[in-house]
Amino acid sequence: MSKVLSEKLAGVNMGQFSSHPNMGLRTLKRSVGLAFFLELFYLIGHYMWKWPFPTPMVIFEIFITVGLGTLLGIVFSRIWPLPPRKGFERIMRTLLVGIPALGIGIGLQVLIQGANPTQALYMVFTLAAWFGSFHYVRIETPEETAEYEEREKKRKKKQI
Repeated sequence: MSKVLSEKLAGVNMGQFSSHPNMGLRTLKRSVGLAFFLELFYLIGHYMWKWPFPTPMVIFEIFITVGLGTLLGIVFSRIWPLPPRKGFERIMRTLLVGIPALGIGIGLQVLIQGANPTQALYMVFTLAAWFGSFHYVRIETPEETAEYEEREKKRKKKQI
């Protein structure tokens, strides 16, 4: 009984989510990787399109924005895990994480950079939230698998 209680208190319910023991390391790796990709993007933009060179303050702002966006995506993923199959639910889930993340990102950009922004931090925040929302995947139950296979059989019969 205490093991079940401790798992629930720790926020890990293995019956609903596929999880990984190194969850914090995966989150850090994902955030740092996305931040480095965006830094490379801004460096290439500086040399190709004459964008302002990313200063250490800009690099710090991007790291903070990516970290907060990834955190928002993981919290959203914890509440509504990624469905195992493609479909309408994934589309709605993407819209329901993307639209609020865009609004929060605009507020964060105004808070960080003020009235004269030099980077599109709101888009960085939204992209990071979207990538962070892939953190938890819902495990399909045998009943859902059988229901899906039955629906596919009916659909294929209808096409013939």
